[in-house]
Amino acid sequence: MTTPIAGFSKLTKTEKIAWLTSQYTKDPEASKLLLATYWNEDDAVQQLHDEFIENTITNLYMPLGIAPNFLINDKLYAVPMAIEESSVVAAASKAAKFWMDRGGFTATVTGTEKVGQVHFIFQGDFKKLNLFFQSIQEKLYQDSAHLTESMAKRGGGISSIELRDKTDDLANYYQLHCTFETKDAMGANFINSCLEQFATTLKKEALNQHAFTDEEKNIEVVMSILSNYVPNCLVTASVSCPVEELTLSSDISPQQFAEKMIRAITIAKAEPYRAVTHNKGIMNGIDAVVLATGNDFRAIEAGVHAYAARKGSYSSLTHAEIKDGIFRFWIELPLALGTVGGLTKLHPLVKLNLEILQNPSAKELMQIIAVAGLAQNFAAVSSLVTTGIQKGHMKMHLLNMLNQLNANAKEKEQLITHFKTNTVTHSGVTNALKQLRNPS
Repeated sequence: MTTPIAGFSKLTKTEKIAWLTSQYTKDPEASKLLLATYWNEDDAVQQLHDEFIENTITNLYMPLGIAPNFLINDKLYAVPMAIEESSVVAAASKAAKFWMDRGGFTATVTGTEKVGQVHFIFQGDFKKLNLFFQSIQEKLYQDSAHLTESMAKRGGGISSIELRDKTDDLANYYQLHCTFETKDAMGANFINSCLEQFATTLKKEALNQHAFTDEEKNIEVVMSILSNYVPNCLVTASVSCPVEELTLSSDISPQQFAEKMIRAITIAKAEPYRAVTHNKGIMNGIDAVVLATGNDFRAIEAGVHAYAARKGSYSSLTHAEIKDGIFRFWIELPLALGTVGGLTKLHPLVKLNLEILQNPSAKELMQIIAVAGLAQNFAAVSSLVTTGIQKGHMKMHLLNMLNQLNANAKEKEQLITHFKTNTVTHSGVTNALKQLRNPS
């Protein structure tokens, strides 16, 4: 029977593991050995990993792959991708090679504005609040100067502070809606520190506002926090070529292929059930590079999906058209990324991955990651409208199946050859392995 524990965080790693395995695993010694297997043999590296989060007991490894041949704005990249799903890296690589031979990808950053808000309750006259805000606006900047000094030297800082009346949504609810430029940093800590200073100044100055009643002076700050929705931190990536160059399938003509692609994208624009899966495929490519470069994929996911629903219904992030005989395929999405600070300076593999990407600026990384998402989507939709998604995906999944069935190296080699010309299914692989082991 399991029992609660007090002071778990104060235990050593060995003590944490001993308690955890004795309470929650069937074979504590085997579990301890498994956890130890995934420690890094370099004590310094392991200590670094231990300190990323709390109550660390080991590492959960994620495969790190490379998708080569990404030609982006006439510059060639090999893109690191950290992901566990089979066929993602292969699909991205295939799309990259296809478009490299047709001029490559074009990417443009159209904005880098990030957002934070001070949410507060004011029980009084909005006109008086607005006059008060105008009178303290300069004070808000002055009181946060000690926080913005270093960022300002890099060309960043606070872009704007705006008072917003949200009382139509919630009684007495207002906010300071603030925008920031954080340059190559993701800037979460910087933004949150500025917002908390704004909140302090707001409350302090309200107490000294003679035009306010006693009730109006007591502004209640509910919270001060950045937003992961950054609709003005935008990047666009695109590819294009003459329709006749879309030679991806021997079964249909380039014109038919282009038309099928456009129909598929149009369906994803109109049907939310399809759009969610469509955009999930895009995020396969995006998250893999975000994770490999030490950025926050949860924040990216939240912001991107909100952007996909910005017009009132959830829709495709990618677009396609034929115009004057040219097929064009593109994506526009918000990406708040950093190439300095956080894991980018701490995690050894993140630093190496950024070096492999030729040490990009935040803007360049936005372009690379948007392209990875576009390439992934092109590969997925191409398969869907031609051979179907399962043929390529299941072949890539074959090794996972063989490992689950404990196939040895020779068996894997023989079955990989066998399934080059046969349909991959779980039952098919299981039966083929049984037959290989027992021909009679």
